[in-house]
Amino acid sequence: MTNLQASFIKPNWNAPASIQTLVTTRVGGISGAPYDSLNLGNHVGDLPGNVSKNRELLRSYLPGEPLWLTQVHGTRVSTPSERCSEADAIVSNIPGEVLSIMTADCLPVLFSNQSGTVIGAAHAGWRGLCAGVLENTVKTMRSLSADEDDASEVVAWLGPAIGPLAFEVGQDVVQAFNESGIPYSEDAFTSIPQKPGKYLANIYSLARSRLQSIGVHQIDGGDFCAVTQANQFFSYRRDGVTGRFASLIWIDPSQ
Repeated sequence: MTNLQASFIKPNWNAPASIQTLVTTRVGGISGAPYDSLNLGNHVGDLPGNVSKNRELLRSYLPGEPLWLTQVHGTRVSTPSERCSEADAIVSNIPGEVLSIMTADCLPVLFSNQSGTVIGAAHAGWRGLCAGVLENTVKTMRSLSADEDDASEVVAWLGPAIGPLAFEVGQDVVQAFNESGIPYSEDAFTSIPQKPGKYLANIYSLARSRLQSIGVHQIDGGDFCAVTQANQFFSYRRDGVTGRFASLIWIDPSQ
């Protein structure tokens, strides 16, 4: 069996030492093709027993069982006082509580405040991103922090997602972001000359613009491509039937 430890990615970002993170890849589990091999999604057609064993492998590296969400491309945020399984973001101020987002092209975003007392994780496909899932996550994080009501105290990390050279979208996506009223940078959409009405979308750039619009400026990550890095990541856009990898964050209970 592949060494599970070797398959992890450790985010490089400006979070406090008490904040722990882990991003799985597709390597290190037991699932067969097309879910090979560390598939963590129990909703994609993989054998339930394989998913359970993969999650058990992952669990051995964590302080607790991850809080798995049913993600629906919305903006709802699960909180410690109102835990809901159907949501696209989750926040916590409880040490040892492991937050998890599963993706296979959509953008996972991890958050912490600078004092390391509140964390968050969000699933941002283009619909959720346009509708404000990142803004809702930061707003909810701030409501859990008694001494930090400034969004500039929040740091963010953009995890593995479909890259800017692989994310082809139509005019409807461009129009949706235009109508949202939130400015975005020029590199967010690039027209494709051979395909009228088609664009390459930069989901990392769009996410940075949304975060900066609410005062979050310490943003790291955003240098992956789930589609082209086929040996590391699952990609729905590339493969259709495929697995899911996870981005996880928790507050170290020992600190």
